[in-house]
Amino acid sequence: MKKLSEIKVGKNVKVLKVVGEGALKRRIMDMGITKDANIFVRKTAPLGDPIEISIRGYELTIRKEDAKIILVEECE
Repeated sequence: MKKLSEIKVGKNVKVLKVVGEGALKRRIMDMGITKDANIFVRKTAPLGDPIEISIRGYELTIRKEDAKIILVEECE
């Protein structure tokens, strides 16, 4: 189990859990990042923050700090 912020560009992952509580967790889940969702890490900004991902048919940019609360496992 890894955090989304630790995943390298070009990898596919599956969401295991969104940890934390409150407004941040709710906002992350409202963006479609929920358990069993598949994520493809498209690219990162030159300094590593933010991260661009593809999820549920659209592209989403998320801060690395926010990506730390998303627990994932790598897919083949």
